[in-house]
Amino acid sequence: MNSQLFLAFLVVAGALACTPGVDWAYSIAAGLKQRSFVPAVAGLCSGYVLHTVLMVAGLAALLAGLPGVLGWLTITGSAYLLWLGFGTIRSWRDATFTDEVTSPAESTQFRTFLQGVGTSGINPKGLLFFVALVPQFVSPEAALPVPVQSGLLGLTFVLLAGLVYTCVALLSRKLLHSRPGAARRVTLASGIIMMALGTVLLSEQLIPAVAGLAWQ
Repeated sequence: MNSQLFLAFLVVAGALACTPGVDWAYSIAAGLKQRSFVPAVAGLCSGYVLHTVLMVAGLAALLAGLPGVLGWLTITGSAYLLWLGFGTIRSWRDATFTDEVTSPAESTQFRTFLQGVGTSGINPKGLLFFVALVPQFVSPEAALPVPVQSGLLGLTFVLLAGLVYTCVALLSRKLLHSRPGAARRVTLASGIIMMALGTVLLSEQLIPAVAGLAWQ
């Protein structure tokens, strides 16, 4: 691979992973509710692995070129974020993090993992990130084939995101340890962020559709 392009990708991908968003909100909320935040982070990373596989297979570019499919994907993702944010807000009064928190059951861990996959996987902006950004750092003249380069770049982003989300969960856990009041406020803020992003994504699809109907 082109070393200069790869280093540039590390800078851009690291900056994007460090930008607070719904992934941060979910990592923090899951970490506050349960003793282990690993299922949440693993789920988020698995969603981006899915995006990487789609990109390498060429399906991501195909989906991005079909406005109707991408629109329905956006609506599905926004509805999921609204549901997840509502559930987080509903439980904010009981949010605590103390040493007495019990380890979640295996079914709860698996559900947390699946919710993480949904949070990053059913995210059209994540799909567009892999379609629009990653190809800019692929060199046709490099020794490795283009699909291999794309896959390595995608997995590099997954590793960076996993590292950042782990640090976010660890730092938030340390800062909010034995502070139920702060834990409740952060959980409430996380739920609000999820619902706000879901509302923005939904409005991006519904407002043009309603405006188009009004002009007919």
